[in-house]
Amino acid sequence: MKFIGIIPARYASSRFPGKPLAMIGDMTMIERVYRQACKELDHVVVATDDSRIYDAVTAFGGKAVMTSAEHRSGTDRCREAYANVGSDADVIINIQGDEPFIAPEQIASLKGCFDDASVEIATLARHFDPSRGFDALFDPNTPKVIMDNDSNAVYFSRSIIPYVRNYPWQEWLDHAEFHTHVGLYAYRASTLDAITALPQSSLELAESLEQLRWLQNGYKIRVAITDRPTIGIDTPDDLKAAIEYLRTLDNA
Repeated sequence: MKFIGIIPARYASSRFPGKPLAMIGDMTMIERVYRQACKELDHVVVATDDSRIYDAVTAFGGKAVMTSAEHRSGTDRCREAYANVGSDADVIINIQGDEPFIAPEQIASLKGCFDDASVEIATLARHFDPSRGFDALFDPNTPKVIMDNDSNAVYFSRSIIPYVRNYPWQEWLDHAEFHTHVGLYAYRASTLDAITALPQSSLELAESLEQLRWLQNGYKIRVAITDRPTIGIDTPDDLKAAIEYLRTLDNA
C-alpha cells in the first residue's frame, strides 16, 4: 500500500498571519513539520496557496505544490494537491502544518489503521490527563471524541463528552475517561474524492468541525490512540510555548 503525506499550509490566518514561516529555533515551522513527516513517509508535499511558503519549502529542498486560495478546509486542499502532483498513493495523510513536533510513530499509527480493508478514514485521539484539570477539558478549542467498541468515532464535540450524570461536574474526571482529538487524518483516495464533494452538514456548521460532515453522511472514522504530546500553534503565545519546548528537547 502506498502512502503520501500532504501538509496544507496557508499564509493568511486571523490569529497568526504567516505562521508556517515562523521560526522555531533554526527552522521555520513548516520545515519542522516536513522533516518530521519524512521520518515516516517516503512521499511528502506541502500544499499552499502562497508563493512565500512555496519558495521557503523548495529552498530547504522540500516538495511543494500550489493550490487554490478558495478551499474551505485542509481536506479540500489535500484533494487538489493529490491530483496536482499526480500521485498514485492509496492513502493520503493530512498532516497539520502547525504541528512542528508531530511524531513519526503517530503517523505510523494512522498507517496501521489501513491494515483493516474496511477502514476509509482514520484519525488520532489522546487520553485526557486528569491532572490538567476540568478547565483544560472544557476548552472548546480542544475537541473531544467518543468511540465505539471497534474504535470508530461516535461523535466529536467542542463540548465535554460524555456527560457524566449523577455527579457534579467537579467530579467528572474521577468517574469517566475522556479523549481529546488530535487533528491528523488519513483517507483512502476514493474516499477523499467523495467526502470533498459533500455539502457542509448541519452538525459541521453547528460545531465548526468538518469531520462531523463525514459522520453525518454515514462514513466511519477509525480512531487510533496516541499518548505522545504535540504542540499545535494557533497564536504567537503558542509559538513561545513551542520554542520553550524545543529548548527542553535540546537540553535533554
